[in-house]
Amino acid sequence: MRKWLLLVVLLLAPCASRAAESGRVVSPRDTVSLVSAARAVDGDRIRLGLLFRLAPGWHIYWKDAGDAGEPPGLRLTAPKGAKAGAFSWPAPSWMVQGPVGDYVETGTVLLPFTMRLAHEPSTKGVEIAASATWLVCNPKICVPEQGRFTLHLPRGAAIPSRQAGLFAEAAAKLPRPSPFAVRIAPEGTMIVSGRGLGRANVKAAHFYPDNVNAIANSAPQRLSFTRGGFLLRLKPAGWKPGAPLTGVLEIIDPSGQMQALTVSASPAGTAPAAAHRVPLTAFLLGAFLGGLILNLMPCVFPILAMKALAVARLSVADRRGVRVQSLAYAAGAVVAMLAIGALLIALRAGGASLGWGFQFQSPVFVAVMAWLVFAIGLNFAGLFEFGFGFVSLGAEVAQRGGIPGSFATGMLAVVVATPCTAPFMGGAIAAALAAPAPAALGIFAALGFGLALPFLMIGFIPGLGRVLPRPGAWMLVLRQFLAFPMFGTAAWLLWVMTQEAGADGALILAGGAVLIAFGLWLLRFQGMLPRGLAVLAAIALIGLLPRIIPAQAAARLSLPGAVPYSAARLAALRAEGKPVFIDMSAAWCVTCLVNERVALEPARVRQAFAARRVTLMLGDWTRRNAAITRYLAAHGREGVPLYVYYPPAHAAPEILPQILTPRIVLRALGK
Repeated sequence: MRKWLLLVVLLLAPCASRAAESGRVVSPRDTVSLVSAARAVDGDRIRLGLLFRLAPGWHIYWKDAGDAGEPPGLRLTAPKGAKAGAFSWPAPSWMVQGPVGDYVETGTVLLPFTMRLAHEPSTKGVEIAASATWLVCNPKICVPEQGRFTLHLPRGAAIPSRQAGLFAEAAAKLPRPSPFAVRIAPEGTMIVSGRGLGRANVKAAHFYPDNVNAIANSAPQRLSFTRGGFLLRLKPAGWKPGAPLTGVLEIIDPSGQMQALTVSASPAGTAPAAAHRVPLTAFLLGAFLGGLILNLMPCVFPILAMKALAVARLSVADRRGVRVQSLAYAAGAVVAMLAIGALLIALRAGGASLGWGFQFQSPVFVAVMAWLVFAIGLNFAGLFEFGFGFVSLGAEVAQRGGIPGSFATGMLAVVVATPCTAPFMGGAIAAALAAPAPAALGIFAALGFGLALPFLMIGFIPGLGRVLPRPGAWMLVLRQFLAFPMFGTAAWLLWVMTQEAGADGALILAGGAVLIAFGLWLLRFQGMLPRGLAVLAAIALIGLLPRIIPAQAAARLSLPGAVPYSAARLAALRAEGKPVFIDMSAAWCVTCLVNERVALEPARVRQAFAARRVTLMLGDWTRRNAAITRYLAAHGREGVPLYVYYPPAHAAPEILPQILTPRIVLRALGK
């Protein structure tokens, strides 16, 4: 008899657990049901939820759907007199398709609500009936769906159901009241103030309004920082200045953890923008100093030969010619910096995740630069002439033809020197990318001016001009000698190509160099060989570019004992209180490579890492990597190198200088 009773209990137990979920409405897009947090009813309030299990690629809409769509709706039809409260909504995700911005929910989504009965349940329990409508979409199509759900709950103790865990998870995802002060300025800047809201703790943020028409839902929300928190630039739509703005604010830290906060932004007089807290002149000065120091950084090694020849050209010009050529060089540097800045600002405004030196993340750009530098080396060696005044060493010809050459040298100096950032540059570039376009371009112009200042000083300070040696045969020897640094630069870019496009890319780059040399050799015999052969060589060279295909991404672990950067792994190590040293670098960043060889590879430094059990993480930004870009932005940087040391026992991280020495690293570890 006991065996039969045990069998009956075992058979009925699954039924009891299933009683907390209605029948399911199933489609290829989703599975939807009505669930209860308890297996029985005890009192006049019941915690229910509409449960969505969405297929990959499909979504439903948040309570504020955004520019398109509509949120799910539910209506109770039984028991009589029962009322359903509002859904409790988890924080949404932002989805943009062209001019349309939507707020959506994906994956497994539970929308909890409380049902209040008109009277106490009878001994038979409660028979719940509801109908629901919802819109389920993917990027191409939306499908309206509906369903009817019935759920019987007996009267008894409110024992947690099998679905109770879903309610606990949903409660953990609900936005909580904000502990931070939040204000909204008339032009739409949200000002968030409080402790722990600096660059080291905030990677990204997004605001979701309660009012569907409050802001332009598809507009990017640009993040910048102040001393006491951060700013989020919204684009107002239906929101009226002077009125409060309510909604949900999502804040994501560098490890990827998100906290959702309900906020009611009170009106503020004006936004304390970063440019207001820190005057624009400070960023202009920082950019100028950064450009000036950039002349001393290892990043400019590839263009030292160009600069040396440019200085030598000044010695053959009169005083007026010296000034004109120095101005041409400075103009080239400023114009190139403005062009790079404008392109970077435009691409980021379009949603691209890019930073300083982004052009070197393209193997096609690396190939073009390698070929250009190789051609310049051939010119220095005497294989051909540019036509920029290099033919004659006489003052008259140099003065007449040197202006285009000085302008081109200034432009090339900027393009080749951009892989790395110098001190003062990081904050200035970050400010430029968060500032309005005119101020941003002013900062980039200051960078170019700082880079060109030493050349300008030679042109406009007579005492410096007089130290230049007199023209002579030495200039021809110098020019030929400087061909070898250019060939060395081309070899370095060939190595960079192997990091980005593998052996096939390196072979294409080398083959292109052969075509360049062959075409230029043909042009030396204009009267003997048809020019068509040189044209064919040029066409073949251009045809090689589409064949350069980026190789499969793989972390460049050039340091012994290094592991690839991972936000999740960093968060796990930090949670355990273990020390971590972050090295953000790239194969095309000469300063990064020098720092690694000089400051991180020596045996005593590696022994210190091992003795203190420090995990060395290498973030390889040679190719585009959104996770590294976000980490850089969270630390106020738009380019590499970046070195951050996380001490043990959850101590505050320390950002190290961009020029490293073993002593600096060991001192940080010793702290």
